[in-house]
Amino acid sequence: KLEQNLEILKPYNLYFLDDFLIRDLLNSNNLIEKYYIKKKYPSSLEVKVNKTDLLAYIIKDNKVSFFGSNGKLIPTSNHKVSIPYIYGNFEKDKFFELKNIIDKSKFNYSEIKNFFYFPSGRWDIEMKSNILIKLPKEDIEKVFYLSYEILQEKKFQNIKILDLRQTDQVIID
Repeated sequence: KLEQNLEILKPYNLYFLDDFLIRDLLNSNNLIEKYYIKKKYPSSLEVKVNKTDLLAYIIKDNKVSFFGSNGKLIPTSNHKVSIPYIYGNFEKDKFFELKNIIDKSKFNYSEIKNFFYFPSGRWDIEMKSNILIKLPKEDIEKVFYLSYEILQEKKFQNIKILDLRQTDQVIID
């Protein structure tokens, strides 16, 4: 599809081809994370494209979309990709902060089933093992370390909820 969109550039003279026109075409494709454009005179245009990573599903206005690592929504009807769902009206920067913390922790992102964002600004995470981890608004890095250590203990194998919202307190159900 991208190649088809770039076909409209063929009639243009490379010397007079507007870079903004090329960028608009590339930026309109939500699957693109980054791109590199180089004019090779006299007659060719080199475009290198990096595809965005699909991080999660989002349901907005009763439509399912992918949420990409570029922060854009990508409409889809494919529900076969093994990525988590995000529920709630979140700011993408808040999600990327959380994702960055998860990536730095010992948690495996692929083991997350759902993210729940609350208007108060905090997150809950449901793991594929059906454990719900209730996170506080602050000190999330420390909480991820603690929750990972708790979940590694055999005596906590059958827990359903790990509530870490209160400072210096862990509630296990």
